[in-house]
Amino acid sequence: MSHSPPSSPSQVLILGAGPAGLTAAYELSKHGVSSTVLEKDSTVGGISRTAEYKGYLFDIGGHRFFTKVAAVERMWREVLSQDFLSRPRLSRIFYQRKFFQYPLQPMNALFGLGLVESARCALSCLWARLSPIRPETSFEAWVSNRFGRRLFKIFFESYTEKVWGIPCKKISAEWAAQRIKGLSLFSLVKNSLLPSKSGTSIKTLIHEFHYPRKGPGMMWQRTRELVEQSGGAVHLDSQVEKIFWTPGRVTAVQAAGRRFPADYFISSLPIRELIQKLDPPAPPALRAAAADFNYRDFLTVALIVNKPDLFPDNWIYIHEPGVKVGRIQNFKNWSPEMVPDPETSCLGLEYFCFEGDGLWNMSDADLVSLGRAELASLGLARAEDIVDGCVVRMTKAYPVYDEHYLRGIAALQAFLAETPNLQVAGRNGMHRYNNQDHSMLTAMLAARNIMADLRGAGPRYDLWKVNADDEYHEGTAPPGDDDFTGLESTQPLVPTVLNR
Repeated sequence: MSHSPPSSPSQVLILGAGPAGLTAAYELSKHGVSSTVLEKDSTVGGISRTAEYKGYLFDIGGHRFFTKVAAVERMWREVLSQDFLSRPRLSRIFYQRKFFQYPLQPMNALFGLGLVESARCALSCLWARLSPIRPETSFEAWVSNRFGRRLFKIFFESYTEKVWGIPCKKISAEWAAQRIKGLSLFSLVKNSLLPSKSGTSIKTLIHEFHYPRKGPGMMWQRTRELVEQSGGAVHLDSQVEKIFWTPGRVTAVQAAGRRFPADYFISSLPIRELIQKLDPPAPPALRAAAADFNYRDFLTVALIVNKPDLFPDNWIYIHEPGVKVGRIQNFKNWSPEMVPDPETSCLGLEYFCFEGDGLWNMSDADLVSLGRAELASLGLARAEDIVDGCVVRMTKAYPVYDEHYLRGIAALQAFLAETPNLQVAGRNGMHRYNNQDHSMLTAMLAARNIMADLRGAGPRYDLWKVNADDEYHEGTAPPGDDDFTGLESTQPLVPTVLNR
């Protein structure tokens, strides 16, 4: 099989043009280091892209721009400038055709549930305090012990199981303890009655965020333009086919029939894919580890509704067990410019699934029909007002933290330790379900590692410790440089499956 001649060598080759890959390219370009980015899709942004249908813009999920990392915030503002909007956050829970504030507010929940059900919930919470579930190993036990079993069933169980496809009894309590950090029935009452002191609010209670004027894809389209203006290259429709290596280093990548040699490599590919594309094949232990990485997939049914105002929320969590939809985005409330006709609205119905399952394999027409029927059954829009729709599927949206993934991570880390010119960054590159700023920070630090090698001086960062220890960066960054601190307090976590 013949191939096109090799591309001219670049100092750095970056695999993937999502937030991690483009951030690495941008960081390198600011310091005069050339890079080439390879992207299999026809657009940039990865899961942070903005899709378009007949002039309507929508996210693949909603992407808040919120961080406490100065370097990430600075890049957002450098790239977006006046197109970086400040937006109020409103997200509520929808249950039994009623809206409940999220995070939960006691008085709102009291009136929404009614006096009888609220009394039952209060007694359930009291009972949980007197007779907690022991051992407290599962998500179900952790939440029930703090909120009572009735509130767990109402506000936690259905949505969690929709998102992850895992029974709450099989999800580790550690995820609840970290994801709902500081939150209990007592703290909810306190936060609803007393104002928080500056800097002490619980991360789940954030009420404002930033957002690009025309969606998150705007950020990454602009970043691509800036990288190319600085002499870098971004190749779309360039599926990575092979990653050539010899013991001790990666030498080149073949993508879309072309060979790309380089001195340094940064991969944001899913780890399973990275391993499988190594040529010659990966060592046996690493090759076996490819099966240790699993993913939860995702699809959005975007529905155009012939109504200007449906509800004020940015997004709604659907806790009705009778429908398959898990969350609904109202993109007009993220930015008015997401909708071309102000007399209409665009809703994104989010379905969490596994590639190849019944939902994933439904035709687009059937999924639009399902979305229309479920939206109408929830009473959030009338079926006759839904005039059009489309479907976008996204594979590997959520890395799954099952009982095997740490074994795979260890095998990959051993390989990377022996292959120092290859680094991994980003959500799928590191199999970490974290926010966009985590992907960006790991990419920035990967770029800085390369620049330190080129200069022969400077700190070297262990990317695996990003967000593992919030004090890590304070101990390794140059004195007085707090650009990389504050990440941990803004990150979600993925549930781990109990190994029992």
